[in-house]
Amino acid sequence: MDLFEYQARDLFAKHGVPVLAGEVIDTPEAAREATERLGGRAVVKAQVKTGGRGKAGGVKLASDPEDAVAKAGAILGMDIKGHTVHRVMLAQTADIAEEYYVSFLLDRTNRTFLAMASVEGGVEIEEVAANNPEALAKIPVDAVEGVTEAKAREITEAARFPAEIADQVVDVLQRLWTVFVKEDALLVEVNPLVKTGDGRVVALDGKVSLDANAEFRQPEHAALEDTAAANPLEAAAKERGLNYVKLDGGSVGIIGNGAGLVMSTLDVVAYAGEAHGGVKPANFLDIGGGASAEVMANGLEIILGDPEVRSVFVNVFGGITACDAVANGIVQALELLKSKGEDVRKPLVVRLDGNNAELGRKILTDADHPLVEQVDTMDGAADRAAELAAK
Repeated sequence: MDLFEYQARDLFAKHGVPVLAGEVIDTPEAAREATERLGGRAVVKAQVKTGGRGKAGGVKLASDPEDAVAKAGAILGMDIKGHTVHRVMLAQTADIAEEYYVSFLLDRTNRTFLAMASVEGGVEIEEVAANNPEALAKIPVDAVEGVTEAKAREITEAARFPAEIADQVVDVLQRLWTVFVKEDALLVEVNPLVKTGDGRVVALDGKVSLDANAEFRQPEHAALEDTAAANPLEAAAKERGLNYVKLDGGSVGIIGNGAGLVMSTLDVVAYAGEAHGGVKPANFLDIGGGASAEVMANGLEIILGDPEVRSVFVNVFGGITACDAVANGIVQALELLKSKGEDVRKPLVVRLDGNNAELGRKILTDADHPLVEQVDTMDGAADRAAELAAK
């Protein structure tokens, strides 16, 4: 989960990283009093989960409270790389002498953690890496050892931070590592980390990505989710514990058990769809290895609620998940939707194989639902689902 800048700032403050005062608002008028509380001047910053805000006009300096109202009004509602600005943060101004860059991230390629630091901050780090790679220090961090004072000094020296602020940078790096570990983050980045005119080191901007797999031990992170921007189908699926991802431009809903089988199903449907006008899969939905009839019913209800779906392909290879449970889930889902008064017209193509497949097929045959069609093979079922979606 990617955080907004103001949320990253709050986490930094929580763990003692030096930051400046700031307030978040969603109306231009609120900028007046907020700016007064911040000393009469403020930096107005668009809160969007993308880079390049400054270049797009999403970061402006307000010289007084009335100017802050005007600047906030200009930024709110702005589109920045496809992201609409719904909030702005008013931040205390700073006397910036120098700008730096520091970050910690998960290095998947080398299966370790990585610290990156540069005295050339304030610009996109990709530009530094491409144009002046020697200015970007990259130091592996051992997961067990972490960022000790010695490791923090190694990073500081490798990036060639000025000697007069080295001790402050060492302290900031250790505190940022605490944020990284304690908050179960995949990325903690500060750009810029600045030296102010009076010699202080302060984090002016922050980016944090949290590991969704750690949600079970970070219940307070639920409050950080941007529910307003979430896909409503994905949000509904998450509430029911389903592993669901909406795909753009697709019309065949996909349900399978096991991520590998679902990924293969997406490919097979996309291939079959080429013969039917370019029909594509509409989603990824893995009901898991031990899904119950209730889970199957929940998944089917989510997919049938997608207005872009024209047909559904249920592809199950019974193992831990028995095919009879899947079949019962399909029947229950259709009955549930009917009881809610929903007019379900989308055809379902079902392919069952493996554990209790014969029983599962019999359950569907006996139910004799007009929307359910059984096909024995995966390729045949994918072709049929694509054909029905095209029609």
